[in-house]
Amino acid sequence: MRSSPKDIGDKIERMENAWEELAPNKSFGGMTLAEFRTYTAPSKAARARLADLDAQTTEAQADRDRGDSVVLVKAELIVNGVRADPTEGPDSALYEAMGYTRKSDRKSGLTRKAGSGSSTPPPAPK
Repeated sequence: MRSSPKDIGDKIERMENAWEELAPNKSFGGMTLAEFRTYTAPSKAARARLADLDAQTTEAQADRDRGDSVVLVKAELIVNGVRADPTEGPDSALYEAMGYTRKSDRKSGLTRKAGSGSSTPPPAPK
C-alpha cells in the first residue's frame, strides 16, 4: 500500500529527529545524517512551497469572499433601481438580461386540485 505524502513527510521528520537525538555521528546505509538531509531537502522544500501556496489560496479565497459580499450589496441596489425605473421596470428586457425573470413571464402560482374521482383507482375485481 502506498503512503500518503503527509505520511512520508512525517516519516522523514521522525527519522531525522531520531537519528539526530540518538546516533548523530553514525552512518547508516552508507550515508551520514548530513548526507541524508541533502536527499530530503528537495522534498522538504516542495512541502514548504505547497504549504505557502495553500496559505495564499486560503487568503485569496477570503479576499474574494469579502469582495463578493460588497458586490452583492451593490448589485441588489442596481436591480432595485432597474425595477423602480419608469422606462425599464420589472418587465423590461434589461431586467431579464441581468438574469431575472420578467414579471410577465412569471407563473401565477395558482394550482387547482384534481377532481375527487380521478385520483382513486377502480375497485379490484373479485
